[in-house]
Amino acid sequence: MGADILIVDDEREIADLVEVYLRNEGYTIHKFYTAGEALSCVRSRKLDLAILDVMLPDMDGFTLCQKIRADHLFPILMLTAKVEDMDKITGLTLGADDYITKPFNPLELVARVKTQLRRYLRYNPSSGSETQAYDIRGLQISKTTHTCLLYGEPLSLTPLEFSILWYLCSRQGQVVSSEELFEAVWGEKYMDSNNTVMSHIARLREKMHENSRKPKFIKTVWGVGYTIG
Repeated sequence: MGADILIVDDEREIADLVEVYLRNEGYTIHKFYTAGEALSCVRSRKLDLAILDVMLPDMDGFTLCQKIRADHLFPILMLTAKVEDMDKITGLTLGADDYITKPFNPLELVARVKTQLRRYLRYNPSSGSETQAYDIRGLQISKTTHTCLLYGEPLSLTPLEFSILWYLCSRQGQVVSSEELFEAVWGEKYMDSNNTVMSHIARLREKMHENSRKPKFIKTVWGVGYTIG
């Protein structure tokens, strides 16, 4: 089944290249060179994934990511020519699901898009599935309905955030290392210098209104990993 993908990059050669590779995979592409045009598309169409350049002429990609994430949960992949770790952490903290630096191999980009779409579609409701859910002291999470409630109030989680929380809940009482969590959720080899897990845990805690020093749910076991107990 084809997915609808938004591409936003003012470097037309790159946008065109990405479009060609993704169209070859059967995806429907909505390509724009400015953030303003992209936001109009987001408001009028049902999208399954967005690829955003960080440097845009009318609005930076991080701000665009925030605006999209305020109302939509589909995966967002950031493109940038910057390689500094803080740029990566900023993008992920604002709600991006993945990050790739220019220049990049188009086949790698396609592979990452497929990974994000598989995760996103996996957690969409599917008929005939047996309900799988956890209720941990007021934190309720259902895999088949892709819903998460905290004390009865819905949490607005991206598919990636949902995957992280589900994985931790499914191992309630166990300590899950950053390496295990990354490789299970992202499906890639973990690198020692990777700050991705930490930044996503921080965002989850923020959404859950957790005190980072004394969290009630996602607890850090220093030097080991994370646990929900």
